[in-house]
Amino acid sequence: MALAGAVVAKAPTKGCPFVSGFLLNEPVQNFLPKSSVLFSSKANLFPTPMSSSPAPSFSGIVLRKGFRVRSSLIEPDGGRLVDLVVPESDRASKRDEAASLPQIQISRIDLEWVHVLSEGWANPLSGFMRQAEFLQALHFNFLRLEDDSIVNMSIPIVLAIDDLQKEAIGNSKDVSLLGPGGNLVAILRNIEIYKHNKEERIARTWGTTAPGLPYAEEVIISTGNWLIGGDLEVLEQIKYNDGLDHYRLSPKELREEFERREADAVFAFQLRNPVHNGHALLMTDTRRRLLEMGYKNPILLLHPLGGYTKADDVPLSVRMEQHKKVLEEGVLDPDKTVVAIFPSPMHYAGPTEVQWHAKARINAGADFYIVGRDPAGMSHPTEKRDLYDPDHGKMVLSMAPGLERLNILPFRVAAYDKVQKKMAFFDPLRPQDFLFISGTKMRGYARNGENPPDGFMCPGGWKVLVEYYQSLQADMEQPKVCLDRGGTISKVDVVRN
Repeated sequence: MALAGAVVAKAPTKGCPFVSGFLLNEPVQNFLPKSSVLFSSKANLFPTPMSSSPAPSFSGIVLRKGFRVRSSLIEPDGGRLVDLVVPESDRASKRDEAASLPQIQISRIDLEWVHVLSEGWANPLSGFMRQAEFLQALHFNFLRLEDDSIVNMSIPIVLAIDDLQKEAIGNSKDVSLLGPGGNLVAILRNIEIYKHNKEERIARTWGTTAPGLPYAEEVIISTGNWLIGGDLEVLEQIKYNDGLDHYRLSPKELREEFERREADAVFAFQLRNPVHNGHALLMTDTRRRLLEMGYKNPILLLHPLGGYTKADDVPLSVRMEQHKKVLEEGVLDPDKTVVAIFPSPMHYAGPTEVQWHAKARINAGADFYIVGRDPAGMSHPTEKRDLYDPDHGKMVLSMAPGLERLNILPFRVAAYDKVQKKMAFFDPLRPQDFLFISGTKMRGYARNGENPPDGFMCPGGWKVLVEYYQSLQADMEQPKVCLDRGGTISKVDVVRN
C-alpha cells in the first residue's frame, strides 16, 4: 500500500452520498481545480444541481443525478476483502515460528483490534498501522492507495509497546503477539517502531485533551511510548467463548448471508444501547423508503458494537438478549434482519469515530448507513454539556472523503405519542402530545421496577433491562462484615456504593 503523495480528496465520481433535503451534485468536480480540497469553508457544501431537470426524491431524500438501484453488494474498500487468518494447514508451522520470536503481550482491547483487522473490517489494512498510515489516518482521516485512490480511515489502529518491550525486540524484523491469557495469537511481520505522541493522538482524535476520556485513559495514556506496526498473520480465528461468538459474523460471512437472502440493498444500524420501539420505527420506515426507491429486498443489518465500552454502558450480553427479544416478539422482521456483533472497541470520538463505523460497514456489504443525533458522542468529561455538536456527525458523514459510495440516512426524530400510545415520528404541529424518554429516564424506570408507557419497548426486551438494573441495585447493597481484632464478627452493615 503506497501512502505517499497528495493529501487532498479527489471529487467523487461514483456512489450516492446524500443527506435529507440536500443534493451532492456529481458535476461538482468540473468547477474545482484538480488539486483543490473538495469541501471548503467558503464554498456551498450542497451546491444546486447543474441540470434543470428535477432530481428523484423518495420520502424527503433527494438523490444526485445518476443514482441507480444496485443489483449486487457494494465492493469492499480497496477491492478484495483481506483475510489475515492463517490457513489451517499452515498453523502448526506458524505456531512453531511464533514461539521462537520476540513476544509482545497484548491487552483485551488490543486483541479486539487484532480481531477487527484479521477479518477485513478495516480493509484494505493488512495489520497494525506503520507511521505513514498512522499519520494519514490521524491528520487526514483517509489512506491513499497505490492506484492513487483513497479509502476512509478516521481512527488510527495501532499497537503500543513500552521501552522494555522495544529493547527486547532488538533488531528482529518480526514479533509474535501473546493474548491476555498468554496464548500465541499472531505474528507481526516487517515491523516498524515509531514514537507514540499521545497528546497529539488524543487531540486529533477527540478534539480535546480534557481528562476523563474513557478510551484515552484506558488505552493511550496508560500504555507505552512507542507504536509498532506491521503485517499480521493471525494464528486462528479470534474467539471469546462468552456464548456470543455465533453472533460475531465476519464481513465475508455477512456478505454470504446477504447473498443467501438475495438482498439487493443492505442498510446498517449501529447501536450500543437497547432497542426501543422508536429505533424499530426508524428501521422499518427506512426499509419502506428503500422499497419506494425501487429495491426489491432490502435487508437490515442490526449491528451492535461489541468491543470495549465504558463502564456505565449496558453490557453486550444484556444488549444481545434484549435484541433477541425484539425479534422474537416481532418488533423487527427476523426474515428481513441480520443481527450480528461489530467487534470494534468504542472511542466515543463523535464525528471522527462515526466515519470509522460507517466505513467498516461498507466492507460488510452495507451501502446505506443510518445515522442519528450525536453519533459516537458522549458528555464532556469535565463540563456539563455534550462533547460534540449533535448534528455534526451526520454532516461529516455526508462529506467525508472515502465514503462517497455510502448512502447516509439521517434519523427522523421519534418520541412517544401520548395520543396514539406508541412511538411515532415527532409532529412539530402538536408538540404537547409527545413525550421524550431519555436514556436516564429509561434507566430510572428499570432500576425502580417501573414500566414505561405502553408501546415504548417490547415487554420481553423491557424485562431483560429491568432484571439487569435490579441486579446492579442488589450488588450495590451488599452486606459488609466487620471483624474485630480477634477475627470475630462485630457487626454487619449494609453498604450502598
